Amino acid sequence: MDFAEAVRYLYGLGHETLAMKLGLENVARLLSALDGPHEKFPSVQIAGTNGKGSVAAMLDAICRAAGIETGLYTSPHLVSITERIRLGGKEIAPDDFARCAWRVRAAAESVARETGALPTFFEQVTAIALCAFSQAPVQLAILETGLGGRLDATTAAGAQTVALTPIDFDHQEYLGSTLEEIAAEKAAIIRPQTRSVVVAPQRAAAMRVIEERARACGVALRVVRDDFSVTGAFDVGRLRVSFATELERYEEVRLSLRGRHQAVNAAVAIALAEALRERGFAISRRAIVQGLETAEHAGRLELIDARPKLLLDGAHNVAGARALRAFLDEFVESPITLIFGAMRDKEIAAIAEILFSASRNVILTRPMNQRAATLESLFMALPHGFDRRRIEAAPSARDALEIARTITTDEGLICVTGSLYLVGEVKALIGEEGISLAGAAHEPHC
Repeated sequence: MDFAEAVRYLYGLGHETLAMKLGLENVARLLSALDGPHEKFPSVQIAGTNGKGSVAAMLDAICRAAGIETGLYTSPHLVSITERIRLGGKEIAPDDFARCAWRVRAAAESVARETGALPTFFEQVTAIALCAFSQAPVQLAILETGLGGRLDATTAAGAQTVALTPIDFDHQEYLGSTLEEIAAEKAAIIRPQTRSVVVAPQRAAAMRVIEERARACGVALRVVRDDFSVTGAFDVGRLRVSFATELERYEEVRLSLRGRHQAVNAAVAIALAEALRERGFAISRRAIVQGLETAEHAGRLELIDARPKLLLDGAHNVAGARALRAFLDEFVESPITLIFGAMRDKEIAAIAEILFSASRNVILTRPMNQRAATLESLFMALPHGFDRRRIEAAPSARDALEIARTITTDEGLICVTGSLYLVGEVKALIGEEGISLAGAAHEPHC
């Protein structure tokens, strides 16, 4: 099975959200059939609503700066499925991905013969990542939770070090309608065998649930303080921040990831690095600073130097929209053209209320995804009283980008947001034009 065949097979399993089956039984059987690849290395699992991908990227950069061979598993991807699996900071090679996919496919079909249930897309891609890590081999795997925590495939890896980024409303159809229910699903990555738990600052309702879970499992929490000091900003929204923990001080760290919200994510990454140091990993203060100053996370406040400039941010829920709006208000003075598309199961009206008033023009479009909201439904979600003369409609991301470039001056900014599907499509388009990019979408889930 070559790479193209592996990709066709995996996508043939169904859309990773629509065909998702939450639960650990099948993925546990799959890993057992693969001789337990997850048992060959220690791992860190990161869950939460927003920020978990940024924390994973920061921690990976920190560990690599410390000379630790890492395996990083994140989702979704933007252009190529290989983006989900990184070894030593580099995407897995297509041939290596295909070899692991073939092995996982054979094991998955064996599981299906026994149980009648073929492991899903996300379960099989998770298994591919764990197999790749075991074959590399890596010294530490860093796993971003896909959705929730309690029943997410990454939880089957049994990470002994875990982290919870800020918890907010998202995916209520799967995780529950209240903050407490959502927090319970995510806090379930804390288990009796967990050795270290790092918790970002949380809303009171979520923190009560996390503390109750930790008590039930007999595990102590390492709660991150939010008393870090932002001392300045540079390069369009990158911050200089000073952090203090019980062990170290980190002065004037120049965060590579943009946005004021990244200070919290950096504090979580620092706490994770210090927790790993206590477990025997040689992670110095210097490595922590270097990692925070070099981490990359495509599609999240990613600024592309073109004329006009493009800002790509997959803000797909209310909390993400608030973070993007805060960034635009604080750091962007030029006129903004917003290209917006979203999945139909998102809180589109609430997101539009937050973002649309920041822009001079809004272009509505529909990502190439069966979950995408129609143009009609996007128009229905317009904020009350919003001037429809500022709205354009485009049938595709390509058309939206062409319109945006036509109506935006060279000094303006085109902001692409609302869905990582849409961000991925635009990255692919501008990548075709030869603009240098760090990454670019097939089948992400947000």
